[in-house]
Amino acid sequence: MWYWLFKYVLLGPVLWLLGRPKLEGAEHIPTDGPAILASNHQAVLDSFFLPLRVTRRITFLAKSEYFTGTGLKGSFQRWFFSAVGQVPIDRTGADAAQDALNAGLRVLGGGKLLGIYPEGTRSPDGRLYKGKTGLARLALESGVKVIPVAMIDTAKVNPIGSRMWKPAKVTVRIGEPIDFSRYAGMGGNRFVERAVTDEVMYKLMRLSGQEYVDIYAASLKDPAPGADAGQPAADVARVPDTRAG
Repeated sequence: MWYWLFKYVLLGPVLWLLGRPKLEGAEHIPTDGPAILASNHQAVLDSFFLPLRVTRRITFLAKSEYFTGTGLKGSFQRWFFSAVGQVPIDRTGADAAQDALNAGLRVLGGGKLLGIYPEGTRSPDGRLYKGKTGLARLALESGVKVIPVAMIDTAKVNPIGSRMWKPAKVTVRIGEPIDFSRYAGMGGNRFVERAVTDEVMYKLMRLSGQEYVDIYAASLKDPAPGADAGQPAADVARVPDTRAG
């Protein structure tokens, strides 16, 4: 109930006024059954503008920190993300990757739309960064199609570091579903997983018009100890961080 109240009454009308979001390619969203919506990630509001323009409900995997905060802010975050049906994942434990994978498979197994951000975090500069292969594991193990989604100009409404939203024209561009059934039974093969992920990122690059950078966005924000900030750490985060922020 809260999902639809936020979408149509409490938050949606404000976003409509601010972003006047245009939808392109709506015919590529299936009317029923599971699918993965793989989106670029420009701003926190990506997780709000996308559900605003897609008729079906979308479930995102959210970092567990949104559900464990304390005080007034923590209580509000916990209530909000629970109310809109987001699924918490713990990204810190030894089994974090498998737990996130299982959570995603449960969502898809229920016939729902799963929204994920293959880059793992917001772009720090508007460019499109290398995707993490957890996207491929979800697609290969579930057997569902991946639908590329380009969020365009959401960062103008919600600039990084800004606490205020600004009016700007937003576009939600949906690409044709990608069928990876040709790789059936090949999940766990890191070369196949990388090929699947790179294919999705290429589609996102074409849809969004962004410049592509072949390093992980997180490596620019939090480089591994002793690593060159311009080079990514090993691809050990097999399931992407799909946090809204």
